[in-house]
Amino acid sequence: MRMRHPVAWTLGGALLLALAGTRGRLRTVAVEGDSMLPALAPGDWLVVLAGARPRPGDVVVARHPERADVLIVKRVAHRSGSGWWLESDNQRARGRRDSWDFGAVPDGLVLGRVVARYWPWRRASVRPAAGRAAVGR
Repeated sequence: MRMRHPVAWTLGGALLLALAGTRGRLRTVAVEGDSMLPALAPGDWLVVLAGARPRPGDVVVARHPERADVLIVKRVAHRSGSGWWLESDNQRARGRRDSWDFGAVPDGLVLGRVVARYWPWRRASVRPAAGRAAVGR
């Protein structure tokens, strides 16, 4: 039997290994809005490693500091004394809200680091656009 989609098999295998070693710490979230374009688009589904310590350049999921019921997907710019500075890649996106608006996000509100994008399948990747500098500043 010949593999038709070696990248898909590689990503699938990596995801299975990650699942085996994380003991239920993986979560999934969907991207809404244009604030993370071009790295992440509306409709992308992400795998998040809950509790993973972020580093500058990582994409993370956090609770919105002003609305705890809302989750945000942002890129870590740096750590300040009061928390993590989280930025949108697309600063020109309509309705964009990030640390430029609400300041540093406390550690307890950063839920985890994005480790993979699994949908849409054609854009599947491990650590999507990790380390990329923010666009549009």
